[in-house]
Amino acid sequence: MQGTDREQYKKRQFLSAQIDLSRFNPSSFEKATDEEKKQQDVMGESTTFFRDGMRRLRKNPLAMGSIIVLAAIILIIIIAPHIVPYSYSEIISIDGKRDKSAANLAPFEYSKMEQQYMDRTGEKLFPHIFGTDSLSRDYFIRVIYGTRVSLSVGVVAAIMVLIIGLLYGSIAGYFGGKVDLVMMRIVDVIYSLPDMLIIILLSVVLDQTLEPLITGTVFARLGVNMISMFVVFSLLYWVGMARLIRGQILTIKNNEYVLAAKCIGTKDRQILKKHIFPNILSVVIITTALQVPSAIFTESYLSFLGLGVSAPLTSLGSLANDARSGLQSYPHRLVIPALVICLIVLALNLLGDGLRDAFDSKLN
Repeated sequence: MQGTDREQYKKRQFLSAQIDLSRFNPSSFEKATDEEKKQQDVMGESTTFFRDGMRRLRKNPLAMGSIIVLAAIILIIIIAPHIVPYSYSEIISIDGKRDKSAANLAPFEYSKMEQQYMDRTGEKLFPHIFGTDSLSRDYFIRVIYGTRVSLSVGVVAAIMVLIIGLLYGSIAGYFGGKVDLVMMRIVDVIYSLPDMLIIILLSVVLDQTLEPLITGTVFARLGVNMISMFVVFSLLYWVGMARLIRGQILTIKNNEYVLAAKCIGTKDRQILKKHIFPNILSVVIITTALQVPSAIFTESYLSFLGLGVSAPLTSLGSLANDARSGLQSYPHRLVIPALVICLIVLALNLLGDGLRDAFDSKLN
């Protein structure tokens, strides 16, 4: 290109959007700073749905605080039984004799026999951090095991609800038509059943049928009431998840990429796996996270009514139920499990809200 042609291109043509380079001095432009360059790198960085959601979750202080609280609770219930020398069903005894004076001790208080034993031998006994109950059992270790049971029930129930609801809602929403009509009428019938009445009826019926079957097995420690509770969760509490999944799939299955996959002969299983499930992942994560505190609360009030964990195994609800008789004399025995229930449920609810804000694309 000749020099005259370059000069011609430098000048702005009439009614043209071209920039007139002759009016700009190259020295007037400033170079980008290092921070601006890093910002450009971040803006251009590739990410995934999960990484992007976790990045937003880390910016939520309430959600991160809830994760720290739940992690601390989990560490305590795992480590404490290896440190505390008492068992949840062990009645305190000294030199092989039952210590009747150890009943209803206040936190960090020793009984008369324990005090005499320490004075005689010079050995320091492990303190009763939360005191003892009316049967001379260490209350701290019972709260630890009660928290274990309540958390386990919440997680197992949430997984059961997730699996059943996801499968049922996916089939109803994807195939539609008469299949959807029949399956949703079944859901409506289940919705009309009173869960408390079903739990009571199942407890009475299964008490006669399951007791001989579970005797001598691992399930015997759970008891008939706990097994009845899991049966109720699997029969009743998945309907909300199924309806939610069905509604999401009914919206997604009419999108162009799903129709294109059907046109090229993709199998239904592959369409659900590659095109539909990834797009409802946020709803599944959020609903499952919020199902855990709901299941814990359900187990707690059922155990409080005497329909939960069977003795000697304990849960937070059964501990609160046992503490009702001594409420005026020993209020801490009711306050402690109630506070633990509130702390766990509050932390899980705040975490669920944080997951919703982080992974729900409609809110971002």
